[in-house]
Amino acid sequence: MKVKNYSSTKFLNLLLILVLVLITLTSSRAQDYDSYQIAIKKSTVPIKVDGVLDEEAWLQSEVAENFHRVLPIDTGYAETKTKVYLTYSEDQLYIGVICYDDLPGPDIIQSLRRDFSFGANSNFLVFIDPFNDKTNGFTFGSSRAGVQWDGLLVDGGSADLKWDNKWELAVTDHGDVWYIEMGIPFKSIRFKEGIETWGINFSRMDLKRNEKSSWTPIHRQFPTSSLAFTGIMKWDAPPPIVGTNISLIPYVLGGASKNFENNEPDKQTFDVGIDAKIAVTSSLNLDLTVNPDFAQAEVDEQITNLDRFELFFPEKRQFFLENSDLFANFGFDRARPFFSRRIGLESPILFGARLSGKVNKDWRIGVMNVTTAKVDSVQLPAQNYTVAALQRRVFDRSNISLIITNRDAINMEEVPTDTSANPLHKYNRLIGIDYNLASKNNVWTGKFFIHKSFTPDVNTDDFSQGANLTYSTQTFKAEWNHLIVGSNFNAEMGFVPRTGYYQIAPEVAYFIYPNS
Repeated sequence: MKVKNYSSTKFLNLLLILVLVLITLTSSRAQDYDSYQIAIKKSTVPIKVDGVLDEEAWLQSEVAENFHRVLPIDTGYAETKTKVYLTYSEDQLYIGVICYDDLPGPDIIQSLRRDFSFGANSNFLVFIDPFNDKTNGFTFGSSRAGVQWDGLLVDGGSADLKWDNKWELAVTDHGDVWYIEMGIPFKSIRFKEGIETWGINFSRMDLKRNEKSSWTPIHRQFPTSSLAFTGIMKWDAPPPIVGTNISLIPYVLGGASKNFENNEPDKQTFDVGIDAKIAVTSSLNLDLTVNPDFAQAEVDEQITNLDRFELFFPEKRQFFLENSDLFANFGFDRARPFFSRRIGLESPILFGARLSGKVNKDWRIGVMNVTTAKVDSVQLPAQNYTVAALQRRVFDRSNISLIITNRDAINMEEVPTDTSANPLHKYNRLIGIDYNLASKNNVWTGKFFIHKSFTPDVNTDDFSQGANLTYSTQTFKAEWNHLIVGSNFNAEMGFVPRTGYYQIAPEVAYFIYPNS
């Protein structure tokens, strides 16, 4: 449906905002998850990550056990028994796990690839909320074959597995029981200094019994990664703050080639660059890059495109990954105001800086500035990209976020741009605000946003606005979605495949679970 007049939707937008706020204020937690607590004490002896829990620290640790079933039914305790132990040293958090297996026969190993498919491999996962904000955190885990799983938890518990970091893992399998030992450096995660409790939960997937279980009780319509249902990890003292945390990754690239058939002279190439990651605080990170190569980034999957719109390929370059949700999760999937893959897509990056992370429990910030080189062969001038995001936590798990983007062409007059073939504007800017709803019990979720772009000689119908509101229980789901994209909305740093339409997509569903 083409967008005709934005004023006709004002009343609907105000009504949705009111509904979102009222739901946030009146929603209550269905169960007291603070009763699920496990204490963590500092180890007095060195821990060797070898998959053998024989150190004295494990014997002195409290145990998390009596996991609850999540699937195929979410009542009662899990038949598959699991025990979890915690301890730490000056520089690492240690997790020890005993996974019992009382069923005969081989287990299923679908893949030995890092960040394996959760439902296709027997595994154990841990979900950590170092800020107790029930919104962002980290996940680590292992399959029965000893394959690592790690990622960032965003939007209340969605796992972003493109994030990889350095940590130790060892698994020993004895058939009827298998042991996991993890060593996670404090340098690899971000957390608030001085805080004495973290949110934490554990999940076990046993494919032999086709049973998923969780330390805290979680209804089957929710993922076990949801930070709304974490228990509490109580430190005997605030987690130790590691020293200077700086990582430098330089590279040197050289090559030579010669065309012998045409007897051309040798062609030699040489390139050098560096990436740096600096922990400004234990929760705020600074990324720097100069002439990056991105050769370590995983190649994109091949996808056949049969429609007239461009495809979305996820960001995989490490410079853009940490806290990427702070920049990338504005709007809806088909109306993103910022998409980092736009930077460096057609021209190489010269240098860039990126500051992102937590200021405290309630505030997150993200600022990025990147400059790209000019490319004469395609008549593309050098450009500067800037994006700033600010997020404020409100109520228990909701937040309000503000984003500003700016792209400026540098010395555009020096490049003989053919505006008919390459309609590049001198600048493109955008400002937007999002309200993200997540109730305490996760039954109500939703989003409301409005974004406006600024482009030379354009000042009408240059907005994007959308709303989502979802009510989800075990047996019933009701959802409202609408999206308006103006015909002149131009987010050149975003992902907006189509403009000039109005989309409404309500949904109602009832789920029936047979008793047998």
